[in-house]
Amino acid sequence: MKTKHLRVLQRTYVVLFFCFMYLPIAYMILFSFNQNKGYALFTGVTLKWYKSLLTNSSILSALWLSLEVALVSSVIATVMGTMAAIGISSMGRKSRLLITNVTYIPVVNPEIITGISLMLLFVAYQKFAANSDWLPNTIMGLPTLLIAHIAFNVPYVIFNVMPKLRQMDVRLYEAALDLGCTPRQAFFKVVLPEISPAVLSSFLICLTYSIDDFMISYFNSGTLETLPLQIYSMTRKKVSPEIYALSTIMFVIILSIILISNAWESHSYKKDQVRR
Repeated sequence: MKTKHLRVLQRTYVVLFFCFMYLPIAYMILFSFNQNKGYALFTGVTLKWYKSLLTNSSILSALWLSLEVALVSSVIATVMGTMAAIGISSMGRKSRLLITNVTYIPVVNPEIITGISLMLLFVAYQKFAANSDWLPNTIMGLPTLLIAHIAFNVPYVIFNVMPKLRQMDVRLYEAALDLGCTPRQAFFKVVLPEISPAVLSSFLICLTYSIDDFMISYFNSGTLETLPLQIYSMTRKKVSPEIYALSTIMFVIILSIILISNAWESHSYKKDQVRR
C-alpha cells in the first residue's frame, strides 16, 4: 500500500513539474493564434499575428542580426573551444586542473559582471586607439557584440568536449600515427569523429545561449538591437501578439533542431555499439 501511494506521489510530482515548465509555453503558443490582442480571453483562431510579424521590419531586422551573430559566434566559439579542450587534455594533471578552474570562472560569474567588464575593456581599447593612427577607433557595435558572444560561449564548449576526450581511447590516435597518418590526418580521421557528438551539442548550446542572451548584449551592442533587446524595448510599453508568434516559431525551430540532434546522436551510438 505504501508503495502504491509513493508511485502516485511520484507521478503527481512529475505531472506538476512538467505543467510548471511547459504550461507557460503552451499558453504562449495558444495565444499567438488568438484573434483578440489581449491575453486573458481566447476569442478565436487567426494567423494575422504571424502575417503581421512578416511585415514588422524592426522585429525582423533584430531577428536577422541575432541569427547572424549567433551563427558566426557559435562557429568560432566551437572551433576555439574544441582546440582549447584538446590542448588542456594534453597537459599535465596540475596544469590541467589549474586551467580548468580558471576556465570555470566565466561560467559561474554573473552575466552582468561579464557584460560590464567586457564593456570596460572595449572602452579602454577605444581610448587607446584614439591616440593611434593604425588602430580602428570605433568598434562598439557588431565587432564588440561578436567578441562578447564568443567570449562567454567558449567555456561551455570546453566543458562539453573535454569529457568526450577523456572517454576516447588514446591508443586509437597512436595506432593511426603508427599506420602512417600525420598528426593532422589522425586528428580529422580518428579524434574528430569520436568527439563530433560533443562538438555538435556544443555548437547548439552556443547557438541557443547567443540568441537568448540579453545582459551581455545590452552592454556591448552599441546602437545595435538584437532580438532580446528589441523584445525588451517593446515590453516596456505593451507585449504585442507578434512576439508570441515569433517566440512560437523560434521554439518550434529550436525544438526540431534538438530532436534531430538527439536522433542523430542515438543513431551514431547504435552504430558504434554494433561495430563493437
